[in-house]
Amino acid sequence: MRTRPTEKVRFFYSILPFLIVMTLANGCNTSDQHKVVTWPHGVYYEIFVQSFYDSNGDGIGDINGLTQKLDYIQDLGVNGVWLMPIMPSPSYHKYDVTDYKGIHPDYGTVEDFKKFVDEAHKRNLKVIIDLIMNHCSMRHPWFVDAVKNPNGPHRNYFLWADKDSIANEIAKKVTTLDSDNITQWHAVEGDEKGKHYYGFFNRDMPDLNFDNPAVREEFVEIGRYWFQDMKVDGFRLDAAKHIYPDDRAPDNHAFWAWFRAEMEKVKPDVYMVGEVWSPAEEVAPYLKGIPALFNFDLGVAIINAVNAVKDTNNLVKTYKTIADYYHGVTPEYLDATFLTNHDQNRIMSVLGNDPQKMRVAIAILMTLPGTPYIYYGEELGMLGMKPDEHIREPFVWDNGNAVAGQASWITPEYSTDKTISPLSIQTADEGSLYNYYKNWIRLRNASRALSYGDLNYSDIKKKEIISFIREMENESDLVIHNISNKTVNVKLSEPMKKYGSIHFQSDAKATVSDGQCTLPPYSTLILQPL
Repeated sequence: MRTRPTEKVRFFYSILPFLIVMTLANGCNTSDQHKVVTWPHGVYYEIFVQSFYDSNGDGIGDINGLTQKLDYIQDLGVNGVWLMPIMPSPSYHKYDVTDYKGIHPDYGTVEDFKKFVDEAHKRNLKVIIDLIMNHCSMRHPWFVDAVKNPNGPHRNYFLWADKDSIANEIAKKVTTLDSDNITQWHAVEGDEKGKHYYGFFNRDMPDLNFDNPAVREEFVEIGRYWFQDMKVDGFRLDAAKHIYPDDRAPDNHAFWAWFRAEMEKVKPDVYMVGEVWSPAEEVAPYLKGIPALFNFDLGVAIINAVNAVKDTNNLVKTYKTIADYYHGVTPEYLDATFLTNHDQNRIMSVLGNDPQKMRVAIAILMTLPGTPYIYYGEELGMLGMKPDEHIREPFVWDNGNAVAGQASWITPEYSTDKTISPLSIQTADEGSLYNYYKNWIRLRNASRALSYGDLNYSDIKKKEIISFIREMENESDLVIHNISNKTVNVKLSEPMKKYGSIHFQSDAKATVSDGQCTLPPYSTLILQPL
């Protein structure tokens, strides 16, 4: 049950953003002092461990490196981290697992990971890890045994078919949003005429057979292990719509409802966020099993609007229509928003390496509903274009190639100390992108309206403006973003004139007076009722 805040509490929240800005200006750490968000709400930080911080000088980022940089992550203001795959795997990306209860030896040991989780929790940071259930590695002992022993217990852990019976399916397969693979049945090496196995993404990743109760029980135990023994807080569910083949979508929906129920027996407050890269009508049925899903469309819409300098697709209306639809499916729906992630060209590259466009894109993300996810290095303006290795390049800590902790497993083509400003430079520059992002995170985490509030329409209609209202109980914010490179004047309508008090301005020249707003290029103004 919610209680109404006292006048003193309301006054505190009304001046809180200004207290934060003043504290930041004086160099104090306010990462936890003013947060009003609670788990699983908040802002999260996605990390490719291999590219983050190298603690032992082998050129590969590792778990101990993460632990050493937890103070940095905490100071950024985020509420938790999502670690891309950390389990043993033969590939650099590690999405093909060979041991679901291990830590990749390049990254460290199980004890290293336990220490990392413990240290993260001491800093009030949650830990979410990638859980890859759709498939494993062809080098996983299960698959090795399945190939070696056709009558053995692991054969039915996978899907098998005769070559002739799958010829038509191979011929008709088309690409999907999350895979350009058109051949999903693969011959065992050295046995082209024998049974083929199913691997949606490629031959190195055989799909698991979740019609087999033994496979399901394996993953119940794996989930129990990570939640109870390793103390993680949540899972990011990779390729969630591919547990069953494309033509068995209802079985996918039912599976995730079952798996969530099993995990709730282990951890009642379980948090799982799913990757379902599909149109809204295909996403909705997953929500009863996975109430938190990544919103792939939002980042694209923000980028398109900022690059086009006009909101041609009516971003707010589209977002609200879909969000209301999803909330109708389940009131537990939690939108996982982001600009770009590890599967997409980095946003700074997509925005033409324009820092002003980047700033307004950040502002839009941070003022819309949901739980925003930041891709590591996004706060620096890191660049990157596919292939995937180059959207996962090492974090740029300082100038020079011999910097302590600098990962060097790959020679970067896009993000170097010559193409972007390293963290060491940006932290000392109050006007840097890093500090801009950091201030937005803290403002959001200190605001109930921005963190939890409903999204409602503003009546401001200008092609260069994206505007909306965020409301929660007695808090109401009118948000106005100028997505153009020109100063824009906005005259508030009579109903909107009540918003005459500046709650936040990204530019000191962004003002409001007698219902007339002035927004410099790429600026944001947040107004509250007088």
